[in-house]
Amino acid sequence: MQPAIIPMPTPNLDDPTLYVNRELSWLEFNRRVLEEAQDPKVPLMERLKFLAIFSSNLDEFFMVRVGGLQQKVQAGITRSFGADKMSPIVQMDRIGQTVSELVQLQYRILSEDVLPALEAEGVIFKGSRDLTDSDRKQLREVFRTEVFPVLTPLAIDPGHPFPHLLNKSLNLAVVLQRPRNEEKLFAVVQVPAVLPRFVQLQSDKGYACAPLETTIAQHLNELFPGMELEHATVFRVTRDSEYEIDDDEVEDLLKAIEEEVRKRKRGAAVRLEIEGDAPVEIEQFLMNALHLEPADVCRVPGLLDPTGMFKITSLPGFAHLHDPQFVPQPVPEFASAPNIWAAIKARDILVHHPYESFSSVIDFVETAATDEKVLAIKQTLYRTSSDSAIVRALQRAADAGKQVTAVIELKARLDEERNILWARELEKAGVHVVFGFIGLKTHCKVSLVVRKDDDGIRRYVHLSTGNYNPQTARLYTDIGFFTSNTEYAEDVSALFNYLTGYSELPQWKKLIVAPSRMQAFMIEQIEHEAELQRSGKTGRIIAKINGLLEPAVIQALYRASQAGVKIDLVCRGICALRPGIPGVSENIRVVSIIDRFLEHSRIFYFGNAGDPQVLIGSADWMDRNLSRRVEVVFPIEQADLKQRLISEILANSLADNVKARELLPDGSYRRVVPREGDPLVRSQEKFLQIAAENAARRQLILEAPVVNPVEARPIRKGRTRRRQTG
Repeated sequence: MQPAIIPMPTPNLDDPTLYVNRELSWLEFNRRVLEEAQDPKVPLMERLKFLAIFSSNLDEFFMVRVGGLQQKVQAGITRSFGADKMSPIVQMDRIGQTVSELVQLQYRILSEDVLPALEAEGVIFKGSRDLTDSDRKQLREVFRTEVFPVLTPLAIDPGHPFPHLLNKSLNLAVVLQRPRNEEKLFAVVQVPAVLPRFVQLQSDKGYACAPLETTIAQHLNELFPGMELEHATVFRVTRDSEYEIDDDEVEDLLKAIEEEVRKRKRGAAVRLEIEGDAPVEIEQFLMNALHLEPADVCRVPGLLDPTGMFKITSLPGFAHLHDPQFVPQPVPEFASAPNIWAAIKARDILVHHPYESFSSVIDFVETAATDEKVLAIKQTLYRTSSDSAIVRALQRAADAGKQVTAVIELKARLDEERNILWARELEKAGVHVVFGFIGLKTHCKVSLVVRKDDDGIRRYVHLSTGNYNPQTARLYTDIGFFTSNTEYAEDVSALFNYLTGYSELPQWKKLIVAPSRMQAFMIEQIEHEAELQRSGKTGRIIAKINGLLEPAVIQALYRASQAGVKIDLVCRGICALRPGIPGVSENIRVVSIIDRFLEHSRIFYFGNAGDPQVLIGSADWMDRNLSRRVEVVFPIEQADLKQRLISEILANSLADNVKARELLPDGSYRRVVPREGDPLVRSQEKFLQIAAENAARRQLILEAPVVNPVEARPIRKGRTRRRQTG
């Protein structure tokens, strides 16, 4: 008699243990950034840059995420709204432990590895104990002529309350005594951000420097003449920078955002960084003044604020310590066409940044600004550079009398001030500036040009996964798409009407738009692949995204995995999904790629039983993207472009075994190790190679002699064959 088969219980997909906490997942992302600084195969200056990026990331994490958690803890809120159900107080405890571990590792890498290696290459950082008599003489002269006039010593006593210190500013806490008086006095000196962070010293070995705060500490007696200096400690304060706007109370969004940005500078302190050997009395004094708890204090075993190292990484003369320089390649379709409009009219065009030049996007807007046949330009702006060629082109277009509309997102986190300035500049030029919706961020990346062609009015469209920012376009991997296809153009026109006026949501022909239908669409596609698998066909899902957090999407992926669908996710940052759990996610693989460029493009592949659907766009699988932002995802249907996304970009990303890390069920990551005999694949290097090869091929074509097509065509006898067109 056969034993009875007892069915396995169906896993509860609401089980909190199936989800990784958002904040802890983000810290794991920053750990992967730190691993690049630790990797001896990475060029030395790039390792220093990754250390600075790690610190910059951590600053933003405390400014944006930790402040809100602290408020919940202080308010006694114990409930968590995340799928992992981790309470705020437990999150704060785990964050504190992880940050402490990562910061200690960061400074070990810096002090024991990177700085000694830099010194061997002639880049020398000198602390107070390393200064020679000659160094001290140089610093004294710099202090008296350049630093002293800018400083303001601030006494702290009943008549002088503790000053409001700027967010992320460096300061010195000073303990003093009057002669023949045992009473201790406290003062603060802010390190001026208007001066260079490092003071260059004369050196015959290369480049030597001392931190500005060390220069000030060496000369405090000149700021407090007649006083006895007992101790000086460098410290740094990070402030809460999140804000909320009451949608029902806002009458002028621009003024409301300006007011919130001003308040941000006075936000509550959320973190105190202090030198590792600081006296306990100074730590206690600062904690009391800033209303912080011991858990909010980070003792730093080295130079505070390594973000200042960004400047060092751009020193001239050390090219051998950097990644090899690269030149973004021109886009073949534009290089061979008589003008940009002819190129786009002939066929859809896909551009892979930074491997292919962002100048094609700038040219699109700049050409439209000066083209007499262009009637109107409509543009979304989420983040752009401080000196944006695109914004300047929009101004010129308005000056020329064209109808120009800019939808500017004022709530782009930490870029609000820049966007406010651009909004005012554009309004002065006559651009119609719109701020989108009060309750939603406009995060989609869209540009529309309306042109009177010889054969009538035609609309030209650019859609993208990334921002209209020429600076980050050299640092982020993104995909741009140009088309004059009527259905795309009609959808984009309807989108701008939706953003700028009063209109009901249209029946979209091509675009998938959040928050109206994107989450439902994504879940439908995932469930369709699961149904195919259950019916005996093959389901397949690949997604390249920056973050995965939305529980409804994760549960759909879990169900697809349970049905047997093979799922590959290339997810750079936060990932709340746990892969490899038996009965839930054993068919899901998640990798993260951290390399010289920031992975930023979003690509979605659904196998569709051999007729794959491939989409790109601005949205991640995060609750904010799907529910609280205006986002656009759209299909790529031209066969060669679709195949390029599949076999070139997705395939090489999944094959990466040099810079990829694989997510484990416990939420940690491990480097992908090549199997024996497998070639090494570093996807970003592969994309650079592909772009260069395409450019070289195009150059050969352009240099080839022109042949008369009539003479070159062979004479055929008999019946002619009709040529296929696609």
